[in-house]
Amino acid sequence: MMILDAFKVDGKVALVTGAGQGLGQGMAIALAEAGADIVGLDRGSSDATAEIVKGLGRQYEQVVCDLLQASVADLNKVVGDIVSTFGHLDILVNNAGIIRRTPALDFSESDWDDVLHINLRAAFFLSQAAGRVMVPQGSGKIINVASMLSFQGGITVPSYTAAKSGIAGITRALANEWAKDGVNVNAIAPGYMATENTAPLRANAERAPAILERIPAGRWGTPDDLRGTVVFLASAASDYMQGTIIPVDGGWLTR
Repeated sequence: MMILDAFKVDGKVALVTGAGQGLGQGMAIALAEAGADIVGLDRGSSDATAEIVKGLGRQYEQVVCDLLQASVADLNKVVGDIVSTFGHLDILVNNAGIIRRTPALDFSESDWDDVLHINLRAAFFLSQAAGRVMVPQGSGKIINVASMLSFQGGITVPSYTAAKSGIAGITRALANEWAKDGVNVNAIAPGYMATENTAPLRANAERAPAILERIPAGRWGTPDDLRGTVVFLASAASDYMQGTIIPVDGGWLTR
């Protein structure tokens, strides 16, 4: 196989959560450009993503699902419906996530539970459902979206830090169990990205310049910055990668 061919995902089916905007939209489009058909899961419409993916000549199926309300049975049904429609599921990108910012002394039970439910619980049980398909078929790629806070503690985001530290942990745990079955489980740890989740930070007159000053690349990241990494992890080019958390952070962690 020529090396560029190893990065193609022609004929693969990818489930991307949070595909309607931001990082999820960017990764869904990148996978479509590399040859995959896309199932986009979002709590609302992902029509804009669908239009772009279909414009590339790939199929796009839209699943409306609120991960905060979804049961484990609901998540298993999402995966079952994909297999019924396409015959297989090859790639899962666990991207959907929320963040709540409050000092730890005042952090509420609901803000703790909501973030852990979407960012960690849903990611695990979707991975479990996907694994039940991928392990028997002897192949599959699960790509979790971790964070700088998988490595660091952060400020005023204790539930997000706990969830993203947990994502790093289950990435390694699932890789340990499923590598022998041909399933790769890895994660991308984005740095400070210009998305809806970081809008309050970018609007903060003190935090925004302090963050930017620490990024060696000198800018906030964008969804385009994850395109190469997600295609790599979804493709045969990463077949010997297991349980790795790859920072895409403009050098943040080096400071």
